[in-house]
Amino acid sequence: MSSVVLTLIALVAPIPAALAPLRPGAGRDGLFWAFVVLAVAAPSTLVLAQMGNVWQTSLSAALWVSIAACAALFGLLAAVTAQAWRLAPLLMPFLATLGGLASLIGLVENPIPMVGGAPPVWLDLHIVVSVLTYALLTLAAVASLAAFLQERSLKRKHPTRLTRLLPSVADGEHLAGWLLVAGEAVLGLGLLTGMVTQYFETGILLRLQHKTLLALLAFGLIGLLLVGHRVCGVRGRMAARVVLLSWLLLTLAYPGVKFVTQVLLP
Repeated sequence: MSSVVLTLIALVAPIPAALAPLRPGAGRDGLFWAFVVLAVAAPSTLVLAQMGNVWQTSLSAALWVSIAACAALFGLLAAVTAQAWRLAPLLMPFLATLGGLASLIGLVENPIPMVGGAPPVWLDLHIVVSVLTYALLTLAAVASLAAFLQERSLKRKHPTRLTRLLPSVADGEHLAGWLLVAGEAVLGLGLLTGMVTQYFETGILLRLQHKTLLALLAFGLIGLLLVGHRVCGVRGRMAARVVLLSWLLLTLAYPGVKFVTQVLLP
């Protein structure tokens, strides 16, 4: 019963933060931060209750960890930048939807036991880096989507209630750019720690499985986009599409592979 209650709270926790910018005169005030704390604390508490002292390999657990990490990273960005808090109307409904998906998957999944062999420190580092990478790319994708929606509304000269809440095109692209730089660096570290973990477990440094190939493709796409932005000034819709494609590839590599192995092919 306590697990059900925690799950229900975690499911609805992102909604107040999503609605916070709709208030008249909304800003980074006390009520906004209370909603952000709720959005972070609820899934984090659920994760701690589900896992205890043992890392769970299930897809539902991975999704809840990703939700908690994305909410925490959003809170950090909202604290250190002036416009990141305006991403809440896009990010928080996505996290709530992801939580609903995690709850449904938890009913039918068949988790695969974790393979031992790698030193705990390497395994822990790889897990932390992987979660941080996905959170960074998710926030970058949301910021790029915000910039894309703003640019489209400007071209059509028809702003919507949503676009009035989002960061400007320049602010959205600036946020996405810095998140991509950080995401590329952390993703590179994740690939290295994954190779080391793979070597400890199998004696093979690089095994070209679906997860590895998709992560390498995402790494290459982000690198090309960063170079293109620096050299050719690539931005706007093209940049947003590349960011969203990179996020999709990483989604297929991280939760996507788990979905196939634990739900479709148990």
